[in-house]
Amino acid sequence: MASEDSGAGRNTLIRRKIWGLPIRLFHWALAGSVLTGLYLGEFRSFSNVNLHFYFGYATGVLLLFRMVYGFVGPEHARFSNLFRSLRGMGSYVMKVLRREPSGVAGHNPLGSASVIAMLLALAVQVITGLCSEDDALFSEGPLATYLDSGMVLKMTAWHYWSSRVVLFLVATHLAAILFYALWKRENLVISMITGWKQVVLPGESGGASSSLRSYGDPNDETSET
Repeated sequence: MASEDSGAGRNTLIRRKIWGLPIRLFHWALAGSVLTGLYLGEFRSFSNVNLHFYFGYATGVLLLFRMVYGFVGPEHARFSNLFRSLRGMGSYVMKVLRREPSGVAGHNPLGSASVIAMLLALAVQVITGLCSEDDALFSEGPLATYLDSGMVLKMTAWHYWSSRVVLFLVATHLAAILFYALWKRENLVISMITGWKQVVLPGESGGASSSLRSYGDPNDETSET
């Protein structure tokens, strides 16, 4: 376990294995399926509309996995941890501009809110996509045939507007990654590749460690699978 002293008046940061392989594979598979699906949806044609559907199905399967894993997975992957961290939102936002890594094990409150929003938006995308139609390309989702034409039109509109929400959330996510990398010197991309993250030394006193106790238990296992 490597450690580094963040300097006088600051807390000591240590590297801990936070993200297990299943959640890392899910993250990158979801990013690939969502971005590809959005691209194919924006530039769909007779030659690729079926691929748009297939990537939508893949996103749906990944969301089902995440739903189950959110209840049976390790601590930092559980929905209970995400919602619990939201209670520290006010305190975290007041300190977010500090030019140092957050030191939070798992998702910080802003990250938890982002995850919840993204999962909900993607769920709406998948469900409405299953019920949508594209008259110009003579294609429709597998559930559209069971709905009346008025509901299909509504689902198609919701599918379009929810895709705008997803695009906004993706842009916000990328902006946050840049902010944490350039301002807070915290590489979130590497953490989601390797699973290792800088966290405050358990039991250390000070503002950051107090924040850590608010957002998650620092005495969790040092490795999650």
